Amino acid sequence: MRRVPAALQAFLAPAFARRILRLAWLLAAAVATSSALPAEPTSPLPPDHTLVPSSEGLRVGAAAVPLEADDAMVIAGGITPGKATGQEGALRAVAVVLEDRARTRVALVFCDILMITRDLLDPVVRTLEASTGIPGEHILINCTHTHHAPSTMVVHGYGRDEAFCRTVQQGIVTAVQQANTKLSREPCQLWFHLGEENTVGQNSRVRLDDGQIYWVGPRDRFVRPTGPFDPELPVLAFRDGSDRWQAVLFNHSTHTIGTRTPGRRSPSFYGLAAQELEQEWGGVVGFIQGASGSTHNLTLSGDEATQRIKEAVRTALAQAKPRPVQRLTAHKRPFPFRVRTFDEAAEDAAVRRYCHQYCGGGADTVIQVFRDMRKVLAPQQGQTRETWLQAILIGDLAWVGVPAELFTQLGLDLKNRSPFRHTYIAELANDWIGYLPNLEGHKLGGYQVWTGLHSYAEPGTGERLVDEAVAMLQELAPPHPD
Repeated sequence: MRRVPAALQAFLAPAFARRILRLAWLLAAAVATSSALPAEPTSPLPPDHTLVPSSEGLRVGAAAVPLEADDAMVIAGGITPGKATGQEGALRAVAVVLEDRARTRVALVFCDILMITRDLLDPVVRTLEASTGIPGEHILINCTHTHHAPSTMVVHGYGRDEAFCRTVQQGIVTAVQQANTKLSREPCQLWFHLGEENTVGQNSRVRLDDGQIYWVGPRDRFVRPTGPFDPELPVLAFRDGSDRWQAVLFNHSTHTIGTRTPGRRSPSFYGLAAQELEQEWGGVVGFIQGASGSTHNLTLSGDEATQRIKEAVRTALAQAKPRPVQRLTAHKRPFPFRVRTFDEAAEDAAVRRYCHQYCGGGADTVIQVFRDMRKVLAPQQGQTRETWLQAILIGDLAWVGVPAELFTQLGLDLKNRSPFRHTYIAELANDWIGYLPNLEGHKLGGYQVWTGLHSYAEPGTGERLVDEAVAMLQELAPPHPD
């Protein structure tokens, strides 16, 4: 065999090869003159990044399926039935399927709807088990909680649109099946960075100067917030060996309310941000709703919130670094809870006091809606129900799927007690059992704890859920060395 000349050895040295890679990248950027592309490179990674081959054999597939809707459908998210004219952005079911070297697969699904119950989701999971072979306990279905999509549940003064529910069910199945079919032939690398966005949202359970907890109405009587806000914005991105994004996922914890144009169906600011970033980068971009039961955007327009989320995700992904995925696993188990018992007179008095003070001419309508919901719940007091709780591990990144609008304090408690440094919440996952306040939230009162179909689990359920989730994470954690 002929000896390689010294000059050629230098040319092949890693440092020099990286310089050539950077030069090729710069030349490609300079040559790109298509009007459909921006002048600057669209990759959010630094231009001098080095591709890192995946040693874990992680394969990734992603798909997004539109959820078709029309103006005749009732829009969820208000106290009474809403309607919309036209649409901005797409309502979608986004699916990402991961498979490791051991052929373990996990499916993550994110739907642009308010929430959905397990009577509709359990059959979907069974269909996916049969058609893809992915175990049900490895399938997480999360709602982005947009308040601007047709109704998929019974709550407040309206029911669910059955035709749209069928659309959502089929959309989930199709998205997962397509993502499973699209599993990359070559291994992918996980890139991760924990970013932050602390301006899009705040603790919205603010104490007012009359001692009540803010829900709707004037904001000139604020005294102080009664709980925390979680600004964490983790970003996970899966990049293939050809330097293309397969999927980008981000997580944040604020109620998904706000459109660019009032009165339209919309995935709201998180979904709009995801879809616009997707147009920039390629691949599929999805949003995972965090523990946002007590947090809202009270100050920004839908457009401004969209822009700020996009910038926060861009910033985080530009700082992302490769992260190994040596484990891919999940647990999913039943979680029992009870319907609360309540004092009808005290509940009615609390609703009437607030609504007469802050709801203006709509007070009597709101009061009646809550009376009607309590009539439905009255014979069910003390009944035991069962829902799902899920824990997923992607390398050393832990995700907990909870079936409720979880108060942010409970989400932070779960994160702080987890054995994994990087632990994040996917709320409204696999089911919906209403708001889950912490015990302090129950004591303070307010809309989120008024008894109704939106909030009916007995006090203490949130703390029990955190205990159980932490136990599941501990089961997944590697044993401590003696």
